[in-house]
Amino acid sequence: MNRNDKSQTEQAPAVPERRGRGRPQLRSDDETRALIYDAARREFAERGFAAANIADVACRAGVSTKTLYRLVPTKLALFEGMVTDRVDRFVSIVNLGACDGRNVAAALEAALQTCAELILDAEVIALQRIILAESDKFPDIAETFYERAMQRTIAALASWLGVQQRRRRIVLDDAEVAAGMLLGMLVFKPQRDVMFGHKPVLTHSEIEARAKACAALFLSGCAVPADQIGKQGGEA
Repeated sequence: MNRNDKSQTEQAPAVPERRGRGRPQLRSDDETRALIYDAARREFAERGFAAANIADVACRAGVSTKTLYRLVPTKLALFEGMVTDRVDRFVSIVNLGACDGRNVAAALEAALQTCAELILDAEVIALQRIILAESDKFPDIAETFYERAMQRTIAALASWLGVQQRRRRIVLDDAEVAAGMLLGMLVFKPQRDVMFGHKPVLTHSEIEARAKACAALFLSGCAVPADQIGKQGGEA
């Protein structure tokens, strides 16, 4: 070996050690379903049930149509899963709120604000408008929304009120009836204002103010009388 060859050998850059290619990180099926349901909510709200396109939902979610059909086999199942997923998240928040240690007025304001943010969401109102328009052709979607969204929302709030009643913070004859009345007071007018095109959806601060006013009005009717507070001891 001559001097030049030796010099070139000594100066040649070291070849980096080759590493084996690791297995790519994959999403779980539950994570993928969450993406699909989020995309489906937007698709249904914008186009309605009949015109909603499964391939477009898959595209919005960033998954293949094959993957979507593997996880959600039909359009109705997609609608049902989307509604259930949205309400499941809402119910978990309301149930959590029932367990905190704040005073009942502040806790009720927070619970009502959570309810209003779900019911008065622009996409949820758009879905209701579509369901009303298409329920004759697709009665299953109306039944799904009624049972899995409307009834579960009332049941969640009724459960919350029941916890407060067992803790002797409020007095009610029927928690479910009271929950329906309270939700009606909270959302009926602003929801109809949006559905009939008279006003835009409420802002976060407007929802907060409405929840505060409704909580105060409700509690003034079902609060434990001051002369009975001292006679009631302990919590459920």
